[in-house]
Amino acid sequence: MAADKDRPREPLWQRLERPAAAPRQTLTAERIAAVAVAVADAEGLDAITMRRLATELGVAPMAAYRHVSGKDELLELMVNHIYADLRLPEDAEWRETMRALALGTRKLMLEHLWLAQLSPRALLALTPNRMAIAERSLASLQDPGLHADTMMAVFRAVDAYVHGAMNYELALKSLMHENDWTEGDQIRADLAPQMMWHMRTGRYPTFQRYLDTATRKDSLEWQFETGLDYVLDGIAAHLASIR
Repeated sequence: MAADKDRPREPLWQRLERPAAAPRQTLTAERIAAVAVAVADAEGLDAITMRRLATELGVAPMAAYRHVSGKDELLELMVNHIYADLRLPEDAEWRETMRALALGTRKLMLEHLWLAQLSPRALLALTPNRMAIAERSLASLQDPGLHADTMMAVFRAVDAYVHGAMNYELALKSLMHENDWTEGDQIRADLAPQMMWHMRTGRYPTFQRYLDTATRKDSLEWQFETGLDYVLDGIAAHLASIR
């Protein structure tokens, strides 16, 4: 009994790739993932329960357990399902690939807001589609003079930029949704009392200059892509120096 308890659990994807002993069932892992994603997109992650999933699928509550052991594995299925939509160019140089990775990830996070709410386990899940994206990204960085650690560092740097930028963008989106706001001016009006007090102290002249002269305060896509280009420029300069 103790030996069975200590034995590592068989990975979800290993189980799903095992040939089925019986004829293919109508309830598939892909169908489960698609329905769960639709529910999460509409109502958030809290709406995802195995009972709710069974109701949406029109099956008995225990039926989904033939494919997933619980919510952790269900989230893996969902993540894998949506990452199938992230397409990277084939045989492209590293910068084009990294840029496509960043823009594609941003698009996914805007279309599936629950991605920003994933648990650490689900966030780090090694699913086939995510592994394929990582493989193509790293392959674009292959170079005889580029250490394996450097390839991974570049990949993670771009990924970190995306998630950092999107945390801010999604927080704004959530705040606007909660207050039924549709314009950036409404956010600024809400923050105006705090901002005015800070500016009147005279301690933040550079921020004051931004407030007075910036013209792209609400251009979130432009902000994201401009920041991304600076990240990629920095990577390119460093890579050129070590080759």
